[in-house]
Amino acid sequence: MEATAVELPPVRPRAGVQRKGWLRRLFADYGQEIVVLAAIVVLFVVVTAVNPRFVSANNLTTIFSGNAYIAVAAIGMAMVIITGNIDVSVGALIGVLATISGTLAVAGYPVWVAWLAPVLVGMAINSVIGVLVAYARIPSIVVTLGALSILRGGLISATGGTWISDLPPAFLLAQKKLLGLPVPLVIMVVLTLLAAAWMRYSAFGRSLYAVGGNPEAALATGIPLERRIVAVFAIHGAFAGLATILFATQLQVIQSTVPPNLELTVITAAVIGGVSILGGTGTVIGSTLATILFATIGSALIFVNVSAYWLRAVIGLLILATVLVDMLRRHRRT
Repeated sequence: MEATAVELPPVRPRAGVQRKGWLRRLFADYGQEIVVLAAIVVLFVVVTAVNPRFVSANNLTTIFSGNAYIAVAAIGMAMVIITGNIDVSVGALIGVLATISGTLAVAGYPVWVAWLAPVLVGMAINSVIGVLVAYARIPSIVVTLGALSILRGGLISATGGTWISDLPPAFLLAQKKLLGLPVPLVIMVVLTLLAAAWMRYSAFGRSLYAVGGNPEAALATGIPLERRIVAVFAIHGAFAGLATILFATQLQVIQSTVPPNLELTVITAAVIGGVSILGGTGTVIGSTLATILFATIGSALIFVNVSAYWLRAVIGLLILATVLVDMLRRHRRT
């Protein structure tokens, strides 16, 4: 008598198990971003309850649109830090590029030339930095510290910190609107989403995580480490150029100096947004959310009558907490 094979129905996980697995994956991939977003929402609710003027149109424009240039610069910075490098010269670079852009606009060059110049010059300068880091094997912190001094000193020597005025109205991109929304806000959102998709789904974007997470393994799989590092610094320079356009066109004048503490703000946005200072993990979405969080905290302190100087202390605590959590997470994985 032959045995008859009995076909069992497939075992399907319960809905609760599926939901739990989906949530676990979501927090594993975007845990830091979710925390930052939740902090923004809580801040808005609490401060609005204390002072309803916090959600006025002017204040929301300042929070989201007025700080868009920092978020754009932080996108490129996040990519650099993901590869295990850093750039402390980005603030000085934006100051130099803003002066170049404003000078071209006042000199009568077409507006598109004044907008394109900072992007191309930023890519050229950062490509040189990338070559020194990748091929000369000089640590990025050393190269960019040198670049910081050169750019800052050269800018002051060449211009004396003068103001560039009489900017043509067509040049002032940050003061325009698109579909009823401020242009800086639109640019910030579009660039963040495009960069996030590119980092997640393109072979080049995924290779940056490999370069920062395990350079030896990345090299063994055929990823050209040197070319990737030069490329990511060039891309970072392009984002610095785009951030410069938003920064330089906010007001009717441009001061030919380096914006104070801008490089620290950009680096902090990337780190608090979830990019590991050791490289290999993080997203550009987190850096944009962290930029909005800083702006929200700074505005909230004013609306609840607390000195704005506390903002630096709060950001310092956030940096320490974020780095500590990252180190603990890495230790647990090991």
